[in-house]
Amino acid sequence: MNEFDAIATVELLKNETTELRKPRYRRSRLDRYKAELISLKTGGATNAEIQRWLRKKHIKVDHRTVGRWIEKHVNGKVRSE
Repeated sequence: MNEFDAIATVELLKNETTELRKPRYRRSRLDRYKAELISLKTGGATNAEIQRWLRKKHIKVDHRTVGRWIEKHVNGKVRSE
């Protein structure tokens, strides 16, 4: 009769969880206009104004998305790219 090995099962489940939680990077539609967006923001444009500029380029995003993208790329982590 087979014995249930809880410790081995938990270890397998934890390994699966680790694999499932790996970050997946998906390029943003805004990445294409990185230089322009940074220039607009440092030039004093608001997120809503940048949103309208993107809309003219046929990119529909919310101004909060623009704000998060700006925060990440201008003020935050990815500045050194």
